[in-house]
Parts: sequence; structure tokens; C-alpha cells
Amino acid sequence: MKIIATGMLVVMAVIYFTSKSYEYVHPALGFVRSFAEAAMVGGLADWFAVTALFRHPMGIPIPHTAIIPRNKDRIGNTLANFLKDNFLVSKIVARRMHGVDMAGGAGRFLKSPSGGQDRMKMGASRLLSDVIASLDKDRLGKMFKGAVKKQAKQLDLATPLGQILDVIMAENRHGPLIDSTIKWAYRTLDANEHIIRTMVHDRANTVMRWTGLDDRLSNEVVDGMYKLMADMAADPDHPIRAKTEESLVRLSQELKHDPELRKRVDEWKLEMIENPAIANWIDGMWEHGREALLSATRNPDAALTGQLGDAMIQLGNSLQQDEILNRQLNRFARRAVVGVVASYGDNIVKLVSETIHGWDPQTITDRIENAVGRDLQYIRVNGTLVGGLVGVTLHTLDIWI
Repeated sequence: MKIIATGMLVVMAVIYFTSKSYEYVHPALGFVRSFAEAAMVGGLADWFAVTALFRHPMGIPIPHTAIIPRNKDRIGNTLANFLKDNFLVSKIVARRMHGVDMAGGAGRFLKSPSGGQDRMKMGASRLLSDVIASLDKDRLGKMFKGAVKKQAKQLDLATPLGQILDVIMAENRHGPLIDSTIKWAYRTLDANEHIIRTMVHDRANTVMRWTGLDDRLSNEVVDGMYKLMADMAADPDHPIRAKTEESLVRLSQELKHDPELRKRVDEWKLEMIENPAIANWIDGMWEHGREALLSATRNPDAALTGQLGDAMIQLGNSLQQDEILNRQLNRFARRAVVGVVASYGDNIVKLVSETIHGWDPQTITDRIENAVGRDLQYIRVNGTLVGGLVGVTLHTLDIWI
């Protein structure tokens, strides 16, 4: 389109100079000259206006040209504020989401993944993939890790641990756990029997070592420990097993009601969250999650094959047929979106603004020009034609007057 607009300007120049040279031949050539002359003026004016948006015309640093590169940061701030004021407002989002059947739409999409929706699916997947890839990975990762840590710090860990113990005890699932612990202790004793014998030998006096009583004592200790574990494994009502069960019941109650123990669990949880190993695990979870999401969006057909695809279709049927599930998911989606906007709206705005600030002027110029450049070239074409029509009109009025 740029070639057409420039070509029209060149053609108008050729017509102007030709008609100017032969205007004496016929009076009608005056109209042609006037059209071409005004068309050149209109075309040049619009060329200047369009070019001035993105760069200095002909490389000349004329004031108030190269508008977009010079105002890159202001454009970013304006766009961010526009998003904040018109989209990322909780009341606006809640009102917009009220009539949106997200669960039903998701159900229809999941139920019929083929056919006419393939193009929409691929287009949406490519768009989502491009959006994810273009966003600042480190900043998004920081936001994700911050959100995970914030939720983890607010998590009441002691109560669910106590409830889990209650369920384990009520369903008698602690028995196999105790059996496994006894087997582990047996294997540990068998592997470290020499340590016990060495400890007894080192603590025995000279007389005991000289008479060999230290070996007999260590044998008795080791044999007693083996017998204790064998008795515990064979007798479900063994006193130590009963004491263990009582301790587990007491622990479950203390986890739910003892302030001191709950405080220690919370301190342990905070220490775990701040542990570098946990931080590395969260980093890895974010990286793998991002890569998996990118892979799924770039190749949705591969991601939705086999059992996963069948499960998605079943989920789609449920979302369409189960009204209660549909309402619950829509309510959850509305609350989730509003919650994200309320909690992270400012961060999203800041991310958009800082992302645009981080672009070099040429990058943002190229992106905007690629997006609207064709329409701007139509402005040049229209300016050439409108200018020509104005020239003919003025020439006609000049003759009449």
C-alpha cells in the first residue's frame, strides 16, 4: 500500500508538469493541472503527517516530528492508566462478568474441540502463546513466587495436619504406618548393630572387657531390641503400640488446639518457606509451568489427545448439563477475576508500563507502524485524491469568478 500511495504522488507530479507544459493546447488541461497540483500538495502534506508520527521526514529533525519514538514512555503510561481506569476496576469487572457464562462457554469448547472451532482454537492458542512469550518472564515469575509465598504464609498448616491425623486414626490407617516404622527400625538396627556393640565396649570398664562381659552385655542389648521390635510387629495390642496411638491422638488434638504447638508449626512453616531449597523449588515450578503452558498453547491438539482429551470432553458435558456446577464455577470465576484485579491490578498496570518503557524507540515504532501502517497509507491516498478534487473545485470557481 505504501508503494501505491507513493506511486500516486509521483504520477500526480508527472501529470502536473506535463499538463503545465501543454496547458495552452486546450483549456481543459487547466483542470488537469489544478487537480494534479492540489493532489501533490495533499499527498505531500499527508506523507509528512504520516511520516512525522514515526520518524523525522527526510531525516530532518523538524520540531514535533518522530512523535511516537519521542513519546514512548508517555504512551506506555497513558496505556497503563487507560487499562487501570477502564478495565482493571473491580466494580467494572464485576459488572462485565455478571452476565458472562464462562463455565458454559468452556463446556461448549471442551465438548466440541474439532470442526469449525479449530481455527478459533488455533488462533486463540497462538495469541495466548505470543502474549505469554512477550511478557517479562522475570517480573511475572517474581509476581507468581510472591503470590505463592504470600498464600503459603497465610496458610493454617497445623489444623489440617491435625484433621489428617484424625482421619488416619479413625480409619485405622496408622497401623500400616507403625508397621512400616518398625520394619525401618529393624533394618536400621541390623545395619548399625556394630555401633551399639562399640558403644557398650567403650563404656565398659577394664574388668568387664577382660572377662568378656561387655560382649555378653552388648549381645543382650541387641537381642532385646530385636525381640522388642518382633513383639511389636506380631502383637497389635502391644503396650508401646498403644502408647504410640495415644501419642498420635494427643498430637492431633494439640495441632488443632494447643497455641504453643501451633506456634511452633507456624514457625517451622515460615522457616521452610524462606529456605533456599524451597525457593529453588518454587522457581522450578514456575519455569516448568510456564514452559508447559507455552507448549500447550503452541500445540493444543497434542496437549488434548488421549485420556486428557477424553477427560476434557467429559468435563465439557458436565459443565453444560450440571446447572449447579455451572453456577458454582461461574461464581468462582467472577470472584477469582475480581480478586485478581483487586489484588494485582496495580502490578499489571506497572508491568505494562515498565514493559513499554523497556522497549527501545525503534521497537515500539515498528510494532505500531506494522499494526496501523496500511490504514495510514490509505490516508495518504485519500489525501491525494481529496486534494485533487479541492484543486479542481478552486480552479472552477476561479474561472466562474
